[in-house]
Amino acid sequence: MNESVFKAMSDATRRRIIELLKEGPKTAGEIADHFTHAQPTISRHLTVLKNANLVIDQREGTFIIYRLNTTILQEWLAWLLEHFGGGESNE
Repeated sequence: MNESVFKAMSDATRRRIIELLKEGPKTAGEIADHFTHAQPTISRHLTVLKNANLVIDQREGTFIIYRLNTTILQEWLAWLLEHFGGGESNE
């Protein structure tokens, strides 16, 4: 499992960004509207999410649209369930 995914998901703001993007693609401004943080702070969080491949960005005109990379998110969740899921204990 890519360590950058764990770093990205360790921050509450980035987890909230993931929740927002579950609703659909958004611009950085639309994401920033949900926070009291300054726009550059949100941009840094988006960069961490992009570096972990959890978020994909695409230029559309003068805007950059951010979308979830659901493949990476599903792989991370599957890994978590495999290693820490509520299955039978090995005790």
